[in-house]
Amino acid sequence: MPALPPEGRRLAYGIQLPVQSQSTIYAEPWEATAGPDDLLAVARAADRAGFAYVACCDHVAIPRRLASAMSTIWYDPVATLAFLAAATEHVRLLSHVAVVGLRHPLATAKQYATLDHLSGGRLTLGVGAGHVREEFEALGVDFERRGPVLDESIDALRAALGPEEFPEHHGKLYDFEGLGQRPRPAQEHVPVWVGGSSPAAVRRAALKGDGWLPQGDPRDRLPGQIARIRRLREEAARGGAAVGCGEGAFTVGAITEPLYVGAPGWDVGRRTLTGRPEELAESLRAYRAMGVDQIQVRFRNRGRAELVEQIEVFGAEVGPLL
Repeated sequence: MPALPPEGRRLAYGIQLPVQSQSTIYAEPWEATAGPDDLLAVARAADRAGFAYVACCDHVAIPRRLASAMSTIWYDPVATLAFLAAATEHVRLLSHVAVVGLRHPLATAKQYATLDHLSGGRLTLGVGAGHVREEFEALGVDFERRGPVLDESIDALRAALGPEEFPEHHGKLYDFEGLGQRPRPAQEHVPVWVGGSSPAAVRRAALKGDGWLPQGDPRDRLPGQIARIRRLREEAARGGAAVGCGEGAFTVGAITEPLYVGAPGWDVGRRTLTGRPEELAESLRAYRAMGVDQIQVRFRNRGRAELVEQIEVFGAEVGPLL
């Protein structure tokens, strides 16, 4: 089976972009009136600062019952990441996460293969089961079976994003062959990271993914989740079952507490990690010690300029210490 990265490996870091999704759980007030120029500035700052990726969420439509908490501002991830790909050079482009069960795998593959081709091979496809029933119902997808739908969607996408111009997949839900799609992805293998922290999602990540994107697991829960992923992969490999794509290392992720580099002169919330770069780095290195390979960070801020400054100082003074 593919080995997990060694624990001494440098901890990578990426960022979920502001503006493109505005749930009240994490959006800052200024984002409500922000737009494309702000997205560009933040993505370019992350690119310059050595961030591993910038990430976008995926929701098609938010029902009225959830709009007050989730808002209805959810940019399309493919369009947004393609827009940002043209303005950046190195940073990878992550869907965190694409609810791929809402669409036929060939349609999803067409979009993301094109994105990978246009960006020069910078796509990481993050996928998840989804949680908004009304979206599934509006698009004619069975919400109760979203787990099995995602399982087969991953298999179908593996084929459709592979090297073959005429991909082939024969499953219970999707069946296709003899249908050509070009352009092909620039990458020989597009990494698929599976999001979610439920037992089913963790199992799916371990057995079908190239990586795991947890959804809000606190630090004290991560070691148990990571141990379960390792155990599931080892058991599958011993049994001769295919694990993920069978190539490369498995990437374990984590979402950190909110961060602020330095001493904030305003109330950043009690859960926010603050302090000198050395202090933040020492705290964040604990994730690496658990077996985490990449962390997703979010900075408290009062506007674009402060966010860009936080990204820049993190990349220059905290990142090298990870």
